[in-house]
Amino acid sequence: MSNSAIFQRLPLLPALLAGAILAVELAFQAGAHGLAGGPGAIGWRSAAIVRYAFADPLFDSMLTTRHITLDGLKRFFSYALIHHGATHAVFGAVLLLALAKGVAGSFQAWAVAVLILAGTLTGALCYGLALNTRVALIGIYPAVYALIGAWTWSLFMTGQGPRARLAAFRLIGMLAGLQLLFQITVGGSSEWVASLGAFVTGFLLSFVIATDGPARLRAWRDQARQR
Repeated sequence: MSNSAIFQRLPLLPALLAGAILAVELAFQAGAHGLAGGPGAIGWRSAAIVRYAFADPLFDSMLTTRHITLDGLKRFFSYALIHHGATHAVFGAVLLLALAKGVAGSFQAWAVAVLILAGTLTGALCYGLALNTRVALIGIYPAVYALIGAWTWSLFMTGQGPRARLAAFRLIGMLAGLQLLFQITVGGSSEWVASLGAFVTGFLLSFVIATDGPARLRAWRDQARQR
């Protein structure tokens, strides 16, 4: 397959997001190493987290006071552009591109965009509703997990027999186990709550927005009735 064919299969939104993530991280690295912005640039990442990360206390305040602010609303999406470091950002961008390309065969470009945006939004909602924490949520990973949900849906719907359909969840099971192990042994925040919520969102949305989602669902139901 030619390089042009590969890029044609890659939807626009994940490509733009990956570029934005890497550009933001490059700016943070340049500031931290004294290559841009002067002495104050060393704090660019911390300042961005304060200004753009999804903050559970702010979310709780909006729920309690019923006063919704633009600052609070933007954080449901802006947190996805900020990462803990270069490895966190690059790995997230690569996963985003790989999974977007992987699901492009079953989802149109607009549907991939919906998966990414819905995963980012519901990931933050699950994080805010399920937890009581002062640790900010950052990173593209909820959107990545929404795409994993769509990928799992594709495997689930094309699997022949219960075992094959159950095997479709192997990837998310392995990733969830690794995240839990990392949290137990190393520590860290409960970002897996956002990832799990985004995965479920991506899986369920696929029944509606996949190119042949409704048709596959009807065929799957017919097969189940015939058994």
